[in-house]
Amino acid sequence: MAALDDLYQEIILDHYRTPRHRSATLDPHDVHVHHSNPLCGDELDLRLRVGDDGQGRPTVAAVAYDGDGCSISMASASVMSEAVTGRTLADADDVAEAFRLMMHGEGVKREEDLGDGVAFTGVAKFPVRVKCALLGWMALRDAIRTYDEGAREHRVTHE
Repeated sequence: MAALDDLYQEIILDHYRTPRHRSATLDPHDVHVHHSNPLCGDELDLRLRVGDDGQGRPTVAAVAYDGDGCSISMASASVMSEAVTGRTLADADDVAEAFRLMMHGEGVKREEDLGDGVAFTGVAKFPVRVKCALLGWMALRDAIRTYDEGAREHRVTHE
């Protein structure tokens, strides 16, 4: 078990030291949200570009995040960005929910889809760090909802 914990620590540190999709800009983008964790001061901006899967379903064409925070929050945002890019918005939201449930000790579901996200299972043992790990994932879910609400409003005004 100690070897697995060491591996998970290395994965988290790798994402912190070499973040994926971290950028202060993403042009063009469809949604920009800002999330913060008032308990520790972590801040995260997330930009989402929405595409189409060819069957009329919106996808995460690109995601970029930037912010200031602890290694857990920034590494988790990096993992999230890799896990959801290319997925439909509905599937990305479902993967984010699987991560949330894992952080609340409800087991690992969709392990392959979470990718390096399973490295955060040990964080669930530290309740004050769970919000750090969830910051980017909750920002993603907020961005998806914001996009969905805008798309619904757009359909209503154009019908």
